Amino acid sequence: MTGPDPILDALCPMHLRVDSNGRVIHVGPTLRKILGAVEIEGAAFFQLFTVRRPRGAGTMAALVSGARRRAKLELVRAPHTPFVAQVVPEPVGGAVINLSFGIGLAAALGDHALTSADFAPTDLTVEMLFLIESKSAVMASALERNARLHSARVVAEEQALTDTLTGLGNRRAVDLELARLAARRRPFALMHLDLDHFKAVNDTFGHAAGDHVLQEIAQVLGDAIRTGDVAARLGGDEFLLILSRPPSPRALELMARRLVRRIEEPIHYRHALLSVSASVGIARHDGTGPLDHVALFDSADAALYAAKSAGRGRVSLAPSDRTEPPVSPNRIAPHDGA
Repeated sequence: MTGPDPILDALCPMHLRVDSNGRVIHVGPTLRKILGAVEIEGAAFFQLFTVRRPRGAGTMAALVSGARRRAKLELVRAPHTPFVAQVVPEPVGGAVINLSFGIGLAAALGDHALTSADFAPTDLTVEMLFLIESKSAVMASALERNARLHSARVVAEEQALTDTLTGLGNRRAVDLELARLAARRRPFALMHLDLDHFKAVNDTFGHAAGDHVLQEIAQVLGDAIRTGDVAARLGGDEFLLILSRPPSPRALELMARRLVRRIEEPIHYRHALLSVSASVGIARHDGTGPLDHVALFDSADAALYAAKSAGRGRVSLAPSDRTEPPVSPNRIAPHDGA
């Protein structure tokens, strides 16, 4: 037989037939796909394939002499795909050489974009393809599931650190940030704010109006901080700013005065104007020595209490940090140029 055989093409789509001179007469459809644009018919077998075993089989006669024994071949051109081959001599000369990928199946499928349609239905390669595709599907599903779990975990962690009403940090976020700052041993400041006249808003206009005020104040605080600072709601109408790289005590007081003036600006709610103020207590940590969270909060609370006691709408610095004459707790006047 010297021409193509449709039955052989169907049963062994990776076969090729060579004449007695080692010239290719015909290749199966899958092998043709693998060889690509190479001129196949009439090409010398050894221009297409390198024989790895049997060793020394550099001629077709030597290759055929090992008839019915397994041979190992490799594509001459990249990607140098390896094959397992069975060489069967034909009565009229030449041979039929049937190829398979052997253990290199997975890599070969990727290199040549082959599918189950490229193999005979009874070929074990079809079963291997199914297993590979099933494994890929399982891995893809696992990766997708892991990605969803990771996203859900990130969202859950963010929610665990976020006040749901205002979007600011919560107490847990404050604790984590203080621990981080303590580990870095760098100075920072706490600015503890408590709204004044907030209860009157709730009592007069309802809790929805109060929530609106808290959200507006949160926006003011968020706009006031720098990258690296933290704004948090501790609960109710209490807020806390953690300021890394804090300026001087007087600059901190002036910053707090500006914040209070912003907070005192009327807030539009439906057809009403809502008015609140704020009292602020400031405490600083110089970054040296161990950080006592409780003591630091106590200092900020004491300063806040002093501001409240002085008439509200005021700023007070913890006594231990008053290295300059305090600006507070004087009442913050609208015409203050700070």
